[in-house]
Amino acid sequence: MLNDTNREIWLVTGSQHLYGEETLKEVASHSQQIAAALDAASVIPAKIVWQPTVKTTDEIYELIQKANNNENVIGLIAWMHTFSPAKMWIRGLNILGKPLLHLHTQFNQDIPWSTMDMDFMNLNQSAHGDREFGFIVTRLGINRKVVVGHWANESVQQQIGDWARVAAGWADWQGAKFARFGDNMRYVAVTEGDKVAAEAKLGFSVNTYGIGDLVAIMNEISDKEINTLIQEYEDSYDLMASLENGGAQRAALKEAAKIELGLRQFLKAGNFKGFTDTFEDLHGMRQLPGIAVQRLMADGYGFAGEGDWKTAALVRAMKVMGAGLPGANAFMEDYTYHLDPKDAKIMGSHMLEVDPTLAKGRISCEIHPLGIGGKEDPVRLVFNGGGGPAIASSLVDMGGRFRLVANAVEGVDVTEALPKLPVARIIWKPKPDFQTACAAWILAGGAHHTCYSQNLSMEQIEDFADIAGIETVVIDQDTTIRQIKKELKFAQAYYR
Repeated sequence: MLNDTNREIWLVTGSQHLYGEETLKEVASHSQQIAAALDAASVIPAKIVWQPTVKTTDEIYELIQKANNNENVIGLIAWMHTFSPAKMWIRGLNILGKPLLHLHTQFNQDIPWSTMDMDFMNLNQSAHGDREFGFIVTRLGINRKVVVGHWANESVQQQIGDWARVAAGWADWQGAKFARFGDNMRYVAVTEGDKVAAEAKLGFSVNTYGIGDLVAIMNEISDKEINTLIQEYEDSYDLMASLENGGAQRAALKEAAKIELGLRQFLKAGNFKGFTDTFEDLHGMRQLPGIAVQRLMADGYGFAGEGDWKTAALVRAMKVMGAGLPGANAFMEDYTYHLDPKDAKIMGSHMLEVDPTLAKGRISCEIHPLGIGGKEDPVRLVFNGGGGPAIASSLVDMGGRFRLVANAVEGVDVTEALPKLPVARIIWKPKPDFQTACAAWILAGGAHHTCYSQNLSMEQIEDFADIAGIETVVIDQDTTIRQIKKELKFAQAYYR
């Protein structure tokens, strides 16, 4: 459910009638070759579609209007082959509703020293044509990505591919629906938020559904469906003895399977891309959703606990952005610390719902008491996560604006035995160091819920925030507390 093969990015080439038909034919031929090369690049996960050269105000306006109305188009790449007077672009750019990448390139990689004449110079004017275009985009206050270099260069194609993933995540949010079973956890502040502002600014809607709506669907699930899913559990995981066929708690596994099947049916029928629930509102359910939520996340649904719809939406967007890459994007919660001064670390987990795409090694299907929620013991998947570079990102509502806080971290392999902790666990070290990262996160108002990404870059996180038009706070190897305090003050003034 994450890979949409219909995604298109249009290559739009700017010129004008000043240079004559022969020059314009060459412009078109060159841009077609560039579009074909980008479309063939495996690192760009979208179709690159060539568009006829735009040479007038009306052509530009009509093309952008057409792109806006095409749901398959997730972004535009603009390139000025010759000089394209930027006042021609104003009307079109004013209605632009798609993410924009400005590719500052030229058709030829090298200057043809011995043959270059004025005809060549008139044709290949990207060096100043793109600057004219850049000025008007800046003047109009439009956020965009700028990629510089020869179009055939692998690093340039990689940058375009990285941005295409970001554009896909943004496109996936537009019109997306997220289900909220009940309210958020009582008295919790950071999981609150303005759902109207989110739909107006970010494009997705969040609506609440009674848990009884889900229970009604669960009660219609057949024994045959349940048994088929249990067979899948047995084939995929190491079942705890009490959950095996004939085990004392086999009935709990059947109940967990019924919850998963009910959730899948509810989400599919409503065309939802993610959901959230709260253990304080489970009327009619015998156990908290554990394995059900974990497996739905692994299949691409966004999720966060305790009614945190903002993180559920962020998880979904980042799953789309990272689809097909090694590593995972998953709901996470900062749970507890290892405060050794020489080796400080954070353990991330949740009471049940940790995405098994983070697992390193075999996954165990277990059942244990939970201690909260007042329900029967829930079934969950238990595993350890692996190490490697990662990013923890949090979307918070600051009142009047949204803020995306992102911390670069280094995942650490779990080496200690945890025989009495029956939940999944992930361990990492935040950058630049434990003390600075935690203080900066708290100063920025970052939440305890995050999306933990093993395959996206900080640049992509920033690009996503730019497309959304929201504030970004980056905490990485260069962060200092003095710098972060200034940045937050400047942001407060800017957004006022």
